Amino acid sequence: MADYKEAPLASRPKTLDPAEYFNLSPEYRRAEEERAAIRARLKRQYQMQLNNPLRKELIEDPALTRWTYARVHVLPNFKATPKTSLLGGLFGVFPLFALYFLFSSDRNKKEQQIKDGTYQRPYRLSY
Repeated sequence: MADYKEAPLASRPKTLDPAEYFNLSPEYRRAEEERAAIRARLKRQYQMQLNNPLRKELIEDPALTRWTYARVHVLPNFKATPKTSLLGGLFGVFPLFALYFLFSSDRNKKEQQIKDGTYQRPYRLSY
């Protein structure tokens, strides 16, 4: 952490701030320890349910339920941003225009060669 150099156009991330590591108040440390204890207790409870050999019912994991719901119901949870709009244009609209231009220019070139009489057809049906 001591050799971290800040980027010229970005500020130092909050997680790399030395005040976050060294100058922590006792209340903040106690709150972090309580959160870690709650996480450990929930993890232990889930592991006990998961590894119970006499288990007959399904295990409800609220985080997994929320994640699955968000994956299934994408439209209510989708937020249009400039990045998503750009990606939609690049991968959805641009290929259509590029393929149209490619096929139409190739067809126009062939038609012009046929009109000029310089096009040699590679697969003749009759001689």
